[in-house]
Amino acid sequence: MNEQKTDSAAAARQARFGKLPARIRYEDMVEDQAAGPSGGADNRYNPEGSWNHFNCLAFDLGL
Repeated sequence: MNEQKTDSAAAARQARFGKLPARIRYEDMVEDQAAGPSGGADNRYNPEGSWNHFNCLAFDLGL
C-alpha cells in the first residue's frame, strides 16, 4: 500500500513539475542603449554635493 502512495505521489509530482520552462534567449534578455548624457544629467563625482545623497538619522530628527 505504501508503494501505491509513492507511485501516485511520483506521478502527481511528474505531472506538475516534469517539464522545465522554455529557455529564454540571451537576445531577449538584454537591451542595447546608446551611451551618453541623459537629459543633461551630470554623472561625475562631486565631493561638495555628495553629502546630500546619504541619510543621517540625527540630521533627519533635527539633532
